[in-house]
Amino acid sequence: MRKLYVLLLGLLLTWQAAPAHAADNGSWSVYPVASKIAARPYFYLSAGPGQTLTDKVAVQNKTGRPLTFRLYAADAYNTARDGGFAVRTLQERMLGVGAWARLETSRVTVPGHGTVTVPFTLHVPDGAEPGDHPGAIVALDERVAPGSGRLALGVRQAVGARVYLRVGGPTLPALSVGQVHISHHQPLIPGLGTSTATVTYTLRNTGNVTLDPKVELTAHGLFGRTLLDRELSRVPSELLPGQRVRLTETWRGAPQLDRGTVTLTASAPGTRQSASASFLALPWLVAALGFAAGVVTGVLLVRARRGRVRRSARVRPSPRARPTPSRPRSSPSARP
Repeated sequence: MRKLYVLLLGLLLTWQAAPAHAADNGSWSVYPVASKIAARPYFYLSAGPGQTLTDKVAVQNKTGRPLTFRLYAADAYNTARDGGFAVRTLQERMLGVGAWARLETSRVTVPGHGTVTVPFTLHVPDGAEPGDHPGAIVALDERVAPGSGRLALGVRQAVGARVYLRVGGPTLPALSVGQVHISHHQPLIPGLGTSTATVTYTLRNTGNVTLDPKVELTAHGLFGRTLLDRELSRVPSELLPGQRVRLTETWRGAPQLDRGTVTLTASAPGTRQSASASFLALPWLVAALGFAAGVVTGVLLVRARRGRVRRSARVRPSPRARPTPSRPRSSPSARP
């Protein structure tokens, strides 16, 4: 079977005791070279349109054998599954940091237990939009690790040091929440088992700065009763500009028989938006009985109507024949 190759970007950066809290996967790490003041966990850069910056990235090999890496700059984005911080692959089109940064070399071999420092420049074009342009400097292992399973997947690993670039100009925090949908999972028999509901919604950063959104979920039933009021925890801590994520929240103990509305309110400094969706909680057994009762009622009504039609047809009188008009006879004229 043909071997498939998968690029695995190990960019869920972990905090280690390595230099500058490096992005690390246990075999190698990537991190900014320490400044004269202090170590840096990430690249925090500021520039105006048309300005060029210079900096250095360090690649540390933690194994005992030499490792060869492909170095490149990449744009960042939020994953659709959970909103995690991720970067584009080498084959994808770059529009921000990935297009503006140039490393001194694109290929580097790091000896065992050694570290190599690579300078790079970042030129912000004249027409760059103001605001945040996140990305990363990525070290991609040139080896393809053998995979397992029926498809014989091969894996290429990568580690990247995050780049937080802010281009000078007006900043606009803006957040939207929408496409709210709620689905219920009811027990077959009311009162036996726990009812749960799944709330799905879309969260989007429509501004030009990175946001740390807070999302509140409230639910109200009949007569305005408050059924739920809580702040959600499964929300990305960094929602990047222009990014949209589809998120879900499980509501355990949802009502089994009720009608109401769920509302999601997303907020961040300088912005706040809400969206709602109505719901009808109805146990399966009650719904099935109601449907069956409706069907039986419909059948009985149809039969009753047909019976009335047949009875009215039997008692209806037959129409009488109309007499045919006869022509009057002319009387014979008297002879003289």
